[in-house]
Amino acid sequence: MSGLAAVIVAGGRSSRMGGGDKCLLEIAGRPMLAHVIDRIGPTADLVAINANGDPARFAAFALPVIGDNSATFDGPLAGVFAAMNWAQNLGFDRVLTAAADTPFFPRDLAARLARAARPPTIAVAASRGRLHPAFALWPTALAREVEDQLATGQRRLGSFIDNHASIRVDVTDTVLDGESVDPFFNVNTPQDLAEARLIADRLAP
Repeated sequence: MSGLAAVIVAGGRSSRMGGGDKCLLEIAGRPMLAHVIDRIGPTADLVAINANGDPARFAAFALPVIGDNSATFDGPLAGVFAAMNWAQNLGFDRVLTAAADTPFFPRDLAARLARAARPPTIAVAASRGRLHPAFALWPTALAREVEDQLATGQRRLGSFIDNHASIRVDVTDTVLDGESVDPFFNVNTPQDLAEARLIADRLAP
């Protein structure tokens, strides 16, 4: 897709997983982050990882690593702000974000969001009646407004979306062996990781 940058947001604290980079935990013999890159990479002109701390731990993925430029942990909204700045500085007028702990989202998600988006709207993925604000196509021109919200101490992605023009893009469940699986199933706990490994085994050719 011409003219699209993408950033994988991997800056969470992973507190329910015991800390560390949960996106580096293995699913089907590969880091979870590798599965996300496989799904997002072919749809974007450039891909980067948003994470704080030493970028060397992501060196194996050969992608730019961009931090939040903040001394405090400001959550996913700070990651979106970093993504917007990075993409805008490279000349892109939109940036796709995806969460690093959600390895089963549709491979054509970027195309679906792009078809729905009408500048200056934000196109946001949804499933099972819930929005997934970390999976969205953002106009980079909104960077200053994101910065203003962060300055107020309000860090919720959902709050920002609620206050701006947006369009919801619904994604249906993946069906495996007659059972429905939320395509935005994300890994927060060791139990989630075990379930993700089972899902990956069922998705394998």
